[in-house]
Amino acid sequence: MKTIFDRNVRQELITRIGNLSQDDTAQWGKMSLFQMMKHCTVWNDWVLGKNKQTYKQEFLGWLFGKMALKGMVKDETPIKKNMPAGSFAIKETRGDTEREKQIWINQISAYENFSNPDFIHDFFGKMKKEEIGIFVYKHMDHHLRQFKA
Repeated sequence: MKTIFDRNVRQELITRIGNLSQDDTAQWGKMSLFQMMKHCTVWNDWVLGKNKQTYKQEFLGWLFGKMALKGMVKDETPIKKNMPAGSFAIKETRGDTEREKQIWINQISAYENFSNPDFIHDFFGKMKKEEIGIFVYKHMDHHLRQFKA
């Protein structure tokens, strides 16, 4: 199972991010390239604990989160297309994609020293480090596939 905590997997993601270009368009969903990249960098800041956000699980997550998480991390099945971005939706349609790309690459590298014991996913709840690793990889892969990278 691929995990963000594997050095080779991080390098694969970094290469795929590096291959993104201004001409890339989404294969599904409504995000522009910039919105997708910004979504991923804001989301990674959340997981890495860089944005000083308080973590709290939603009520529906409390009811169904653990079951959904088990389904998400049980195998190599990618995240389905057109999943909602929720509170991580980006309204800005344009921005500096090269800057976002560099931030994203730096974040992927930062997972080598991941330490965020306070992390609670808003739907899945408290997650084991192994679950976080698989889920982060799947989320990054989902958006890179969205733009054919």
